[in-house]
Amino acid sequence: MRTLDLESLAIFRAVVAEGGVLRAAARLNRVQSNVTTRIRQLEERLGVALFRRQGRGLALTAEGQRLLSYAERLLRLSDEAVQALRGGRPLGRFRLGSLESAAGVRLPPLLARYHALHPEVTVELSTAPTGALIQRVQKFEIDAAFVSEPFFAPELESLPLFEEELILIAPPGASPETAMRLAGQTVIAFAQGCSYRRRLEEWLSGAGTAPERILEFASYHAMAACVAAGAGVAILPLAVLESLPARDQVSRHALPPAIARSRTHLVWRAPSSPALDALLEITKPEALERLQDSA
Repeated sequence: MRTLDLESLAIFRAVVAEGGVLRAAARLNRVQSNVTTRIRQLEERLGVALFRRQGRGLALTAEGQRLLSYAERLLRLSDEAVQALRGGRPLGRFRLGSLESAAGVRLPPLLARYHALHPEVTVELSTAPTGALIQRVQKFEIDAAFVSEPFFAPELESLPLFEEELILIAPPGASPETAMRLAGQTVIAFAQGCSYRRRLEEWLSGAGTAPERILEFASYHAMAACVAAGAGVAILPLAVLESLPARDQVSRHALPPAIARSRTHLVWRAPSSPALDALLEITKPEALERLQDSA
């Protein structure tokens, strides 16, 4: 059997990432027929179908999903080999995941500093709840992620970085007694897998109560706007609230200490790459302190 070449794997990965051959060809600066041919040759070499039609796009088969995991690892090792032979200088693609809250508030100065120090690295940032980010790191779909407690991933390396103060926001004029009486209220939160939502649900469960309904949103802007309009209550980091247009249109209420404090961690699968090592270098406590002072 012929060995797999890295170029074919890179084309395969691009088709997966773009959801189709046409967009992958544009991203790779290739003609569409060339990409189609390379994928067909890869399927023939492996003796399996890697994609199936889904609407106007392509979806991975079970075999394609399995190959993607190996492709990510092989391409990452290839990048690391090049970097090692060039003196360990960080370069190439660095796939980073983050919570929506960290991406909007904590990461901008950090990533600006990273780009200034390592312009040869292309950072690809994607956001998702903690649960989804952990799974993506485990599957080699991203290289590292900023996630929030609580999470359980003993096979991953973890470094605590930021501490967030969580607060409850309610419609304007709501008294603390009304805001904290969550039984029968509507709670606005991210989808399942959000660590802040998990904290809220565990708190309510411990108190033997539950909200009337949970409305799921994908952005803090929308959550805060709906709370301001009287649709319900929500939990979010204080630092995030201070950055939102609706910050003065909601009432703020302190949460019990057990759930009010949450740390954001950087997690990754060992061994680390030069690009990740460079990020770890600027997330040392003294480096973070200098960044926060200059922000």
